[in-house]
Amino acid sequence: MHRPALAALLACVLALLLSCASDTPADSSPQRNFPQKALRGDLTFGITPEVRLNGRPARLAPGARIHDANNMTVVPGGLTGGRFLVHYTTDLYGLVHDVWILTPSEAAREPWPTTPEEAQKWIFSPSAQAWAKP
Repeated sequence: MHRPALAALLACVLALLLSCASDTPADSSPQRNFPQKALRGDLTFGITPEVRLNGRPARLAPGARIHDANNMTVVPGGLTGGRFLVHYTTDLYGLVHDVWILTPSEAAREPWPTTPEEAQKWIFSPSAQAWAKP
């Protein structure tokens, strides 16, 4: 291939890559879909399975799933001492089962129920991932 043609081809590829990168929003992570029963809380990790949920002692369920802000599954032992704003679900025994550490944009979504009573009274839109007070 001739040098001018190769240079033109590389310039086109570079321009295409730069235009794609500029179209990507700063917070380009896909929207996570939380279940309707997910509540918002303040979670502090102790020595597994001990946690503090909204300042009160709680426990992680066996097989609890914890997702970081990048939606990667993490082990609770790596979060010991950490305090996070989360969405969470509990199992039938009241143990914390699913946890999603919130991104700043997820944390900014208001309102979000913090108690089961609020969740029963409010209206949830699964597609918008938003709650509305009646």
